[in-house]
Amino acid sequence: MKRFDRLEFENKQVTPLATSTEYAQQAENDRDSHHWLHVAVDERRNGQHENALRHYSRALELDKAPVNGWVGQVQMLIALGENPEAELWARKALELFKNNPDLLAARAQALCRTGDLKSAQASCDAAIGQQGLSSYPWVARGELMLARKEDLDEYCFDKATQLDSDWLIPLEIGAIYQHHGRMTRALSRTRRAVEQAPDHAYCWYRQGVCELALGLTTVAEKSFARCLQQAPKHEGARRELHELAQSRKTIGRFFRRMFRRS
Repeated sequence: MKRFDRLEFENKQVTPLATSTEYAQQAENDRDSHHWLHVAVDERRNGQHENALRHYSRALELDKAPVNGWVGQVQMLIALGENPEAELWARKALELFKNNPDLLAARAQALCRTGDLKSAQASCDAAIGQQGLSSYPWVARGELMLARKEDLDEYCFDKATQLDSDWLIPLEIGAIYQHHGRMTRALSRTRRAVEQAPDHAYCWYRQGVCELALGLTTVAEKSFARCLQQAPKHEGARRELHELAQSRKTIGRFFRRMFRRS
């Protein structure tokens, strides 16, 4: 819980002599929970999970009622690899929203990442058993099937994408496959996201990461370049292209030395 211990925000009153910084602070304080949830989702779609987590948390400080804020907070903790903390916050949220399927799914995914597959199965079963099912319980089920090495992951992930056509679903499924070292399937799912959202930089970046992991250097470079077309300041794509260029120079120097010796 260390991450959230310091998340307190004062409501400062702006005086007629306030500086521009103080006016900006006042404007920020005037924004409601709905605003911060919207910002959190935007950051998530850009792959900025740390920022998304901070904004989900800010929204919940203002209003604890939106369950999607709790779910998003847990999902971002999982994306950041903070799985025990994610499981803790899922349990805390379930005290407020008993048997909520998305929170049960979030807890199942966090437990799966910690290796507690038995508890993850119970939480996932409870999620699938609820009415008004969204896509997320099927995403969590798919990851559990991967972890248990059962050949039902594709079925579960397909169910998720049938329930929700948002491009973020196949993109995050691709990230799950990558986490479990299944890069061919990771690339397949990520390419579906690119097809749905070709104007979104993060999709191209994730595609490039998958292609690079599979040794598809040339197409990975193209994906990173497309990412930079959409978002010229994208640090990840810039870094990958720089490292690829440096690697190419190193290989070139190696072969030049070999030719000189021969």
